[in-house]
Amino acid sequence: MCTLIGDKAPTEEEWIEKGLDKYGVIAVSNGPGRDAAQVEKVDHPTATRMLKVLGDIGSVGPSLGSFSVSAVLLEALCDEYGEELTKKEGKFDTDPHFWMPLTLPEEDYVQLMDQKGVSEEEAKAHHERMSKMKKDFEEKGHLKAMGLFGAVDVGDKACWWDYGLLKLYATNNLKFVDTDESSDLLRKFFGVTEKQMHCVIGEKCKVDDKSYLSACKVKSGEIKECVMAGVEVVDIMAEGAIIVNCTAKKIVAGKNAILYNLIDDSEEGIVAGEGDVIVSVTEESGEMMELRSKHSICGGKAWKEIVAGNKLTFEEVMVKNFNSNVTKIEQKRKELFKKTSSSFGEF
Repeated sequence: MCTLIGDKAPTEEEWIEKGLDKYGVIAVSNGPGRDAAQVEKVDHPTATRMLKVLGDIGSVGPSLGSFSVSAVLLEALCDEYGEELTKKEGKFDTDPHFWMPLTLPEEDYVQLMDQKGVSEEEAKAHHERMSKMKKDFEEKGHLKAMGLFGAVDVGDKACWWDYGLLKLYATNNLKFVDTDESSDLLRKFFGVTEKQMHCVIGEKCKVDDKSYLSACKVKSGEIKECVMAGVEVVDIMAEGAIIVNCTAKKIVAGKNAILYNLIDDSEEGIVAGEGDVIVSVTEESGEMMELRSKHSICGGKAWKEIVAGNKLTFEEVMVKNFNSNVTKIEQKRKELFKKTSSSFGEF
């Protein structure tokens, strides 16, 4: 799925104006087959050169990161990567490892992967592997019957919200407090009909008329321009923050702070400065581990680094919990949440 812009390829000025260098971009040819190809986060000259494989480029627009595949293509992928799937080894992303090697020439693909820090040898090997799978697929007649890669255009006026980056997660969730058309549609999409839904707010708590709260219990404090869900707290002071599934005696959250799944029974409570991100990871044993980050930290680039005073890297946390039973973990987290919040007395 994508939002194609106009009926012809954008100029370099339009490319910059639309921010196409910040997204995976799908281009569709003007040819009879309407063939399509995808490139990821490149400038206009680079995209134009790489997309020559399509011939006469027609419409271009951002990919929405949502797609469907035929049963035979899914079967081909499962066969090709059966060994990795069985061993549960390796990690691939759909754009750079799936669509791009299938729709771009090897030279262009290698150049793009070099920008991601992938060696020429590794990129070539992956492109060759996907090309072989594509050739086998074609020899069986599947490409002739259905084609390989097609664009589903939802229109350039469609409303969509990208949650793929931390800053976008924050920006789009805070749209709840705005009053523009996009915010109205967001609230409608999530079924938000009131500013306080299923909440118990004490007389000593002041909530402004911009904040949106769902399933929250708060005794005292002040809440300004916040989005909160599933929060039970005795006293809170928060402005411009996103707080989800947290319980504590006290919460202090500055602008653009994000708090998620935190359970705290200490007197000092949870304290987050401006732009702080604090989340809790529950393990099967019931032990909880706190992870911190900031809006200024790119989780992708810092994936293998210890940041913000954490004891482990993000990758080490992922590996440690790789085979965890998430249903069992969620049940334990809920039990601990209830036990902690009930110790604060009646709301």
